[in-house]
Amino acid sequence: MPNDERIDCVDISFRYGKEFVFDSFSHSFQSGITLIKGYSGCGKSTLLKLIAGYLSPQKGRVLLPQPWQKPSEKFQREGLGFVFQQLNLLPLANLTGNLNLVASLAGISRTVTKERSSDLLGKLGLSELSKKKPGSLSGGQQQRAAIARALIKHPKVLLLDEPTSGLDDDNTKVIKQLLCTSLPQNCFCILSSHDHRLEDIADEIIDFNLRLPVERHLQEVV
Repeated sequence: MPNDERIDCVDISFRYGKEFVFDSFSHSFQSGITLIKGYSGCGKSTLLKLIAGYLSPQKGRVLLPQPWQKPSEKFQREGLGFVFQQLNLLPLANLTGNLNLVASLAGISRTVTKERSSDLLGKLGLSELSKKKPGSLSGGQQQRAAIARALIKHPKVLLLDEPTSGLDDDNTKVIKQLLCTSLPQNCFCILSSHDHRLEDIADEIIDFNLRLPVERHLQEVV
């Protein structure tokens, strides 16, 4: 049964066309920070989307902590924070507007939203850019804004797909510090990344190159 202590992936099978990405994959994720690392194509992003409910397994199931039980639209609105590789910030809204919309859909009051928005944008060095639209920001600034948007509703489950891709060491340190100090209590934070700089903040590291057959031949490349 689902509970407050773990996310269970139970015998998940998923494939694109005839190519299996997962074949009876099982794992229990504990609260804290889990880093999934591996070469491109090994299934990291696919697993995050399966946990979120953006993809459905052909076999098996995903069990979420209470009160969600399984992925649903309500879970995505209220209990999930997700940062895609493409970021998906709303281009016609400024940074504050992006955060406000997500908080509103999650049922968070304006007062709480304002407090959280000010705190997150400050910690991520974005306070002076709060009225800017995403198109006027650098790639790194957009990346930090997407993380702020994912955290605004204090999600139970936070899924980050390559959150430091292309970032320099200083900006990576900012994001690492935020994840170490500002996650909601008992949050499940799962990072998909091949960035070795994130390994020192992880409570658990899962190396998909060792667990899954996809792209395993790359281990032999010198």
